[in-house]
Amino acid sequence: MFELHADLRRDCFAIGTFPLCNFLAMNDANFPWFILVPARHEVREIYQLNETDQLQLLRESSYLAQQLALEFNADKINIAALGNITPQLHIHHIVRYRSDPAWPKPVWGQQPATPYTVTQRAHLLTRLRRCLTRDLVFVLP
Repeated sequence: MFELHADLRRDCFAIGTFPLCNFLAMNDANFPWFILVPARHEVREIYQLNETDQLQLLRESSYLAQQLALEFNADKINIAALGNITPQLHIHHIVRYRSDPAWPKPVWGQQPATPYTVTQRAHLLTRLRRCLTRDLVFVLP
């Protein structure tokens, strides 16, 4: 049975679900930073997904990246599946700007996370509801 890894439950908050993936936001207001987690038990690598799930993951990731780039007017969308610390397969989608505090470096370890305020979360959710209109079931009101 699928269960979200404790690291992801600690560092993120749930936004919704796509047909395959749980959609999370990293609780760091420094960057629009989102994570897709395929709802499959004990999967660490993309190749461990069956072919149907691999294609669905690509569809969901590509759709998310495109919509985030448009909504947030991104200079770049960083997409990564590292898993060096959190072994559960999860795909980071990070909106990047040439003006962001970590550019051009990766966002990891560049500065301490700044948790979202209640108001910032509400604003983020409004933006996501505006741009993610296909196949996403929101879990937040």
